[in-house]
Amino acid sequence: MDSFITIRFKRDTAKRFQEFSKTHFKSHTEAMAAILDFFLYNEISPKEKFGPSGRTLEANLKKRMNAIIAIMRDIEKTQTKPTVAMLESLFQTEEPKNKPLILEKKFIEEKKAVHFQEKRHATHEP
Repeated sequence: MDSFITIRFKRDTAKRFQEFSKTHFKSHTEAMAAILDFFLYNEISPKEKFGPSGRTLEANLKKRMNAIIAIMRDIEKTQTKPTVAMLESLFQTEEPKNKPLILEKKFIEEKKAVHFQEKRHATHEP
């Protein structure tokens, strides 16, 4: 069995470590070994900053997505819908109204002018 050694920590730091160790590992020794191995294998220092956190990256992505959505809506309103409307109007097939030709109109008017007239028979009285 391995022997134990006492290390002195400030009370707040020791309590934080104990809480962390209880939630993630079986013993405090396992927790400390895992922490040290993590920094050793990944060749990083606990004093380094990794850059933006997941929350800030997520917020930036949401902003960019909202901007992209706004651009797409603007394109739809100003370009796509008017173009589609113009194309639809070109391809719509309406039956042309049958307008009589100018000559036909005159001919119809002349026909209307002629009415049936009664024949007047000369009546012969004997």
